[in-house]
Amino acid sequence: MSCNRRQLSTMEQPAWELLRQRLRAVRNFLSVALPIANAHTGDFYTRGVWDELVCSSPEAVLAAFTRHHPPEQLNHTEPTRSWDENELLKIFCKASHRLVDLESFLEAAKHHSLPYLGVCTPLGQLLGFLNEEEHNNYDKKITTDEFMNYKKAHEVLVMSQLIDSIANYCGIKQVIDLGSGKGYLSSFLSMHYDLKVYGIDSSSTNTHGATERNRKLKKYWKVYRSRARTDSKSQMSETKKERGALPDNPECKTSINEKLLSSNNIGLGLDQEKPEFSPVNSSSSFTDLKMSDSSELNNQYCTVSDTSKAPTSELSFLNILPFDAVEVVTSPKLCQRVLSEEEREHRKMVNIKAKANRVKESNVYSPLTSYITAETELHDVIADLEDSIMVGLHTCGDLSPNTLRIFVGKPEIKAVCSVGCCYHLLSEEFEVQPEENTVEKWGFPMCQDLKEERWSCGRNARMSACLALDRVAVGQGLPLESLFYRAVLQVIVKECYGNVKSDRRVGKAFSKSSCFLDYCRESLKNLGLDESKLSDSRLIEYYEMYKSRKKELEAFNMLRVVLSPCIEALILLDRLCYLREQGNVAWSGLVKLFDPVKSPRCYAVIAVKKY
Repeated sequence: MSCNRRQLSTMEQPAWELLRQRLRAVRNFLSVALPIANAHTGDFYTRGVWDELVCSSPEAVLAAFTRHHPPEQLNHTEPTRSWDENELLKIFCKASHRLVDLESFLEAAKHHSLPYLGVCTPLGQLLGFLNEEEHNNYDKKITTDEFMNYKKAHEVLVMSQLIDSIANYCGIKQVIDLGSGKGYLSSFLSMHYDLKVYGIDSSSTNTHGATERNRKLKKYWKVYRSRARTDSKSQMSETKKERGALPDNPECKTSINEKLLSSNNIGLGLDQEKPEFSPVNSSSSFTDLKMSDSSELNNQYCTVSDTSKAPTSELSFLNILPFDAVEVVTSPKLCQRVLSEEEREHRKMVNIKAKANRVKESNVYSPLTSYITAETELHDVIADLEDSIMVGLHTCGDLSPNTLRIFVGKPEIKAVCSVGCCYHLLSEEFEVQPEENTVEKWGFPMCQDLKEERWSCGRNARMSACLALDRVAVGQGLPLESLFYRAVLQVIVKECYGNVKSDRRVGKAFSKSSCFLDYCRESLKNLGLDESKLSDSRLIEYYEMYKSRKKELEAFNMLRVVLSPCIEALILLDRLCYLREQGNVAWSGLVKLFDPVKSPRCYAVIAVKKY
C-alpha cells in the first residue's frame, strides 16, 4: 500500500464509545417500538392489528406524518437529541403496549435514524482526504447515453468514483465486486478507471449476461477507453453551448454525468442483443470518404433523437461508441489507390501493435460464477489474486456481512466498500430457527454488544427496514391497493376455508389482475383452494365490508415506514461496530453515497486496513 499519503487512521471518525452509545440508543427505542414493525399486514384485519397496537385515529396518524416529514426538510438534520428510558416507555401504554403518544413516537423515530445520530462521514470529506484536496473529483466525463437506467447510473457514477479514490490511496489495481449481477459497476470501473475487476455472482444467468457484454465490449475497448479520456474541458464547453452556462459545482457536474450515463426512459443494458460491428484500425481515417457518404452514415446510425431510422436496440449499443468505432464498408472505387511497399510495411507494423494491445487488454473485466461465503478461499476463485479492494453494490442478505468478514480475514483484501440491501434475507442468530437450519456465519448481529444481549429484530421488522421513507415522503407511496387486497383475502381464506396451512403463496396475483375479483380468483388458485366455492357477489361483499377501513391500513403502514430508518440504522451500526472491534482496521465509517429518493439503500460501510 502507498505510504506517501496521509494515513487514513488520522482522519476524523466517530469515537468507539460514541458508536456504542448510539447503538444502545437505537436498540432501546426499537425494544419498545418493534411490535409495530413486526406486525404482518397480511393479517391486519384478521388479527385486528390497528386496535391491538394503536390508540390514535388513522386520520391523526396521516396528518402527523405529513407534519413531521415535509419533502423540503428531508435533507436537513437537527442536533441529536437523547431520549432516556422513561421517555421511551411513555410513548407506549405500559399495560397494553399500544401507541399512545403519536407525536413523541414520530420525533423519537426521527432522532434514532442515521442522519440524526452524528455517526456518518460526509462523502466529500472522505474524497477530499483520499485525494488530498477538498473537492469532489467529478472530472471524468461519461460518454455513454444508454448504458443503464437512471437509478443505476446515479449509483454507479458515485460509487465508482469513491472506489477509484480508495484504490489509488491504497496503491492497488485489483477490484473484487461481490454480487456483481449484470456487471454494470464492474465494467464501468474497468473502462473508466483502468482497474482490473473480477465480478463474482452466484447466478450463472447473471454471469452469462455479463460475459456476453464483456465479449462485445472487448471489440470496442481501445476506442471506447480513448473516448472516455477525452479532454473534460472541451466536453463541458460543448455541454454549456447546448444547455447554457452552468455553475461550476460538484452537484451540477454529477447531474450532467448522470444524464450522459443514463437514458431518459429506455434504460437498456449491453447484455441485450445488438448487431455486430468491428472497430476500425487505428491508422484508418474517413478522409477518403465522400461527404455525402459520411453524412448518410451519421444520420443512419449516430443520431440519438431520430429513432425512426434504426431499431432501439441498435441505437442503444451504437450510442455508447464514438463515431469512428464503426467500421464502414466503403465502395471499391474509394480504395483504388495503390499502396507503396513502405506504406504496406508501416500498416503491417501498426496492425501487429494493435493486435498485441488487444491481447493485453482483452478483458474489460472478468465475470465469475461462485457462491461466496465468509469461509470461501479466494485463491480457489481468482487464480491471480493480489492486493484488492472488495466492493458490493446492493449485496443481498448475508452477502454484505460476509463481505466484511472476508475483508477482516483475508490479508489480500486491503479495503472494503459495501452497500447492502434485502435486509429481510439476513439470517438472525437469535431468531427462532427451523430445525434444518445450516447457517454457519449469521448475518445479524455481528458486534459483541448485540451478540451478548442475544438481540433479534424479526423477519417482518427486517422487511420494514427495506421500506423507503424518503420516497414515501415525496409522494412515491406504498403499494396500498395490493396490501389492502391481500389483507381482505386473508379474511376470506380464514372465514371461508378455515385455517389452511400450505407452503403455497399468492405470488404476483395483483400484477396479473384488473380488479379485486380477478385478484381473489387468481390468488385462491395459487393457494390451491377451490375458488368456485365463492360467488362474485360474496367476494364483493367482503371488499365493501372493509373498504371503509382502508385508511387504517394506510396509516399503520406509515408507522412502519417511519421505523424503517431506525431498523436500518441498527443493522448498519452493528456492522460498523464489528469493524471497530477488529485489530487490523485503520479506519472505518458509514458514508451516505446516494440520493435516498433515487436509491433508498444509500449507505456504504467502508473500511481500510492498517499497513
